[in-house]
This record gives sequence, structure tokens and C-alpha cells, in this order.
Amino acid sequence: MEQRRAALAQSAFASIRAACLAIPREASWTTLKPIAALKATEGYGTDGSANDYAWAVMVLTGRALAGDVQSETSLRDLLLNWAKANAFARTEVENDAYYALKRVLLPTVVGYSIIQGGLDDEQRRVIAAWIDPLVRKVDHIFDGSVDHNNHRYLTDSVLMAWGAVAGDEALYSKGIERYRAILAEARADGSLPLETRRGARALWYMRQSLSSMTVIAEIAAARGTDLYALSHNDVTYDRVLSYTLNGITEPRIVLAYASENYIPGDESDFRKADLGFLAKRGHGRHYMAWVEPVVARDRGGLATRRLKALFARSIKNERPLIDEFAGGNATCIWGR
Repeated sequence: MEQRRAALAQSAFASIRAACLAIPREASWTTLKPIAALKATEGYGTDGSANDYAWAVMVLTGRALAGDVQSETSLRDLLLNWAKANAFARTEVENDAYYALKRVLLPTVVGYSIIQGGLDDEQRRVIAAWIDPLVRKVDHIFDGSVDHNNHRYLTDSVLMAWGAVAGDEALYSKGIERYRAILAEARADGSLPLETRRGARALWYMRQSLSSMTVIAEIAAARGTDLYALSHNDVTYDRVLSYTLNGITEPRIVLAYASENYIPGDESDFRKADLGFLAKRGHGRHYMAWVEPVVARDRGGLATRRLKALFARSIKNERPLIDEFAGGNATCIWGR
């Protein structure tokens, strides 16, 4: 984080620093009322009651990383207030509720990691004592496909992130283990069976899986471990990425798998691929935020070149790219 702070202070990173500061800080964020519990929702969807909290954390984290002292103070106060209220501690032990909690936890961990150096011992203790049991809470087995699909990928990205921050090697290793499991479960063409069966949202969940894979790979890279190069039966990150890019270019590629139409979402016709993730959502998030660290890397290969072309053509102008699945303002954290 200190290396990134130093880079953002350089003139060559002026446009990226501007992306860190693009969303204004709102004074009201520090008075957001803590949420005691996230709940299961009826039908398809996730509890969004913590969206304002998550957005505040992601925006303030980016601004703090770029050196905005007021935003760092606001983020500190926000985290302390929610920690002292033991927010989310009564979240329902149910898959959808835990999914919502995981989405909130990843940017919370990232935010804490960025400001912890400026906290005193008691402040660090209070916030860490709040985050730690929540992270361990989501490491839960529901005895279903959610223990193996993109839900679990998100879980293990959270566990790994907190393990890296808190120095817990057991939690950290769960991310590495999950990354290996994803490659092992992928088909030879790079498709993920539990994601591509999701009807119109087959590519939607392939993209979501890549987001968590990327976060895991980037956390590992900070320790010098190159998961992007990891291979299992010739399946690599690039193979999964290539399949997804192929599907975006020609959605008919996924129809044979998507025809299973397992929990497809609002669109019941599996032939109508949902590519809505390519555009910024109404509340500021962008599901393609995970692309930032990948295109920032000096990597060869056709998959990377194709992703960079897609980024330049359809995504770059949407900066800053901010999303819970990427841990926050990905443009600020990784962008070049």
C-alpha cells in the first residue's frame, strides 16, 4: 500500500490519482446507521441494505489511498462506529444473507488494510476484533453448490485477504487452495460447469468467477506467488478468461451449457445472454472492475491482448471502476 501511495503521488499517475478522487466524500457517511443483520431475500436477489455503507467504504478508501486526509479520517470513524456497534453480527445463517455479508466484507478488509498504519493500537484492536469473527463466520458450509461455485470463490477471496492483513496463514492459504480447485474443476475449454449452466446469466457468472480469481491472484502476487501462471491439465487463468471473452464475442458458444437453465435470474430464455456487466451499473459500481489489475500487468498471450482491447474499447472510459467483488476502487488500487 505504501508503494502504491508513492506511485499515486507521481506526475505519471496524475490521471489515476484523479480517479481515486473522482467521487466526492460525503460528510453524512460517518453517521450511517450500523446494520445489525443482513437477511435472506425472497426469490432471486441479495439483501442490499448495506449498499450505502459499502459504497462509502470503497470511495473513502480510494481517496485515502490518494492522500486525502479528511477521507482517511472519515473512513476511520465509519469503521470504528460500525465496529463498536458490532454491525452485521446477527446476519442470518443463510446462503443469500452470507453472500451479502461477503460482498461487504471484502471492501471493509481492503479499507482497513489501507488505513491501519495511521490507527493507534486501540483503534486497530477494535476494528480488527469486529472484522475477524465476521470473516470466520462466512467460512461456512451449506452442503450445496454454493460451497463450490462463485459464492465460495468470493468467500475464499475474503478469507485470503483478511489472512494477508491479519497474518493468519490458515486463512490466507484458503485462497490458494480455492484457486487450484477452480482450475481443477474447469472444463478443457476453460468453462466452469457450475457457472455456465446458469442460463442467460452463464457469462455473467463466468465474469464473477474471474473477479474473485483475480483478487486471489493479486493477493498472492504481493507475496511473489504467480497464480496467473498456474496450470492444471493445461487449464490456466488465461483459458478461463479466453472462454469468457469468446462468449462475450459470440454468446452462442455457451448455449449448450446454458441450456440447463439452472437459476437463470429474471430472464428465462437461455438464448438471451445477459451482458449487462459490460456497462456501469446505476449505483456507480462496475462489474468489470477486476480487469484493472490484469491489464496493468506486463503479461503476454492472446487472452491478455484481447482483454486489453476490450478494456480500451468498452470499459476504460467508465473509470473509475469500483466494485465490491474487486475490493473497491480498482482503478485507484491497480490502474495504470
